[in-house]
Amino acid sequence: MVSAVLGTEEQYQQPGELEPVQRKSTAAIVADQLRAAIMYGSLPPGSQLGEAELAARLGVSRGPLREAMQRLVAEGLLRSEPHRGLFVMDLHTEDVADIYVARLAVERAACEQIVRHHRVEAVAELTAAQSRMVAAAGKGDAIELADADQEFHETLVRVSGSSRLQRMAQTLLVEKRMCLTALQDKYHADVQALVDEHKGLVDAIESGDEALLLSRLEAHMNDALERLNGSMAE
Repeated sequence: MVSAVLGTEEQYQQPGELEPVQRKSTAAIVADQLRAAIMYGSLPPGSQLGEAELAARLGVSRGPLREAMQRLVAEGLLRSEPHRGLFVMDLHTEDVADIYVARLAVERAACEQIVRHHRVEAVAELTAAQSRMVAAAGKGDAIELADADQEFHETLVRVSGSSRLQRMAQTLLVEKRMCLTALQDKYHADVQALVDEHKGLVDAIESGDEALLLSRLEAHMNDALERLNGSMAE
């Protein structure tokens, strides 16, 4: 029974009560750095990871580096080849389509949870995230806009309250960003349309119209995939 696992008394956190400080392990910090390097193209698709070189660059021993790299293998961002080592995953056209199939499934589930349980929080946080997109678009900064776009979708999944959806979304959003980075010279988004689409998602959440929200989310994903496919075809 669930109650047997959780205990007979529920534990409540009182305001102002002290909690243990959560500190990331060295391996977790290294994994974060490697993930960012993959996302921003410092470690491009197909590149091999040299253990000695990376350990020297990061200033860590090989133990936590190996643990970090195995985390990224489990996430699907690195692949292990026998007798050759670890490589950053390559992304092909079929992979990009699969990323968006998975993203739609994850973010659709997140949206359902938001509309049913977390509307007020979601509207507040997503409005702030969308405002950062507007600011980046106004400056004409493509990288900052992509960062703000990423933050919007990370926030969307986070405010759903599901840690499992967050874990799944993390890798998918890194993979999506890998595509944008690799295609940065060819990918040309309609900036105003992009900003408007995200505003439309917030408006649908605020209205509480689940069907409208899911319809707009699907259209947003399809538009993004179509733009990426067009850039890859070039």
